[in-house]
Amino acid sequence: MRIDIVADLICPWCFIGKRRLERAVAARSELAVSCSWRVFQLNPDMPADGLPRDLYLRIKYGAGRTAMRVFAAIAEAGRGEGIAFDFDKIRRTPSTLRAHRLVRLAAAEGCADLVVEALFRGYFEDGLDIGDIDVLAMLADAAGLDEMTSRAYLAGDAGAAETRAEEQRVRRLGVNAVPCFIFDHGYAISGAQEPEMFLPLFDLATAVRQSPVKA
Repeated sequence: MRIDIVADLICPWCFIGKRRLERAVAARSELAVSCSWRVFQLNPDMPADGLPRDLYLRIKYGAGRTAMRVFAAIAEAGRGEGIAFDFDKIRRTPSTLRAHRLVRLAAAEGCADLVVEALFRGYFEDGLDIGDIDVLAMLADAAGLDEMTSRAYLAGDAGAAETRAEEQRVRRLGVNAVPCFIFDHGYAISGAQEPEMFLPLFDLATAVRQSPVKA
């Protein structure tokens, strides 16, 4: 079974959704599941070097305490999934184009899941700037990609046009919020759903696969 995961790498609910999907897959260990990560940028017009975190939050949430309430709810949900969100460590909100390009490179090397995990943890738990080439190369190395190869790839424009084109295809499919999980190109569920919400989609996709093809 193929699952396309549409996500942005600075979306906390995408990190939570990843964990919940993993729990759902573990509950159906008889299934052979292959996950592919698809591009979505919450801030497609973000400057290449990102914005200072405090400025970004003022733009998005205003001057009140809304952001603190939002982050408190996310942190509580994250604890239930073993994620130690530390929003106070984040000093910069990055453009995620380079990070998505890195995931594309990792997919070609068969280690996209490891790189995505490293990016999520680096940003949300350690406060790293995942728009920075040095940070991305370091995380890639820790996840099994050659650091120098990743650094050279990110320093140029390789994969940038393809990454943008993939995002446009995803948006044309009607995806306008993340995370979104698409099963065998046919059935989708949006949001960081609890594991049990994925199970009917597993069953439906499996039934379609097993049904005889009519001439």
